[in-house]
Amino acid sequence: MPDVLVRNVDEVVLVKLKERAEKHGRSLQNELVQIFNSLADDEPLSDETTAARIKKTLRGRTFSDSAILLREDRVR
Repeated sequence: MPDVLVRNVDEVVLVKLKERAEKHGRSLQNELVQIFNSLADDEPLSDETTAARIKKTLRGRTFSDSAILLREDRVR
């Protein structure tokens, strides 16, 4: 199996990945392989699916009329 080298990983990210690996009882390398495999297996979401998910999370909330805010901004 080929190797992959990842450079310039932020220290905070590396610490989180190591913690995640420990939590799952794996080495850092095995944890990264699992993460890569799960990402490669995921099908990208269609625009319609993404829009539906966003709409669902916003359902029931009220928002101000942005046109009023834009008009006020233009007057300044």
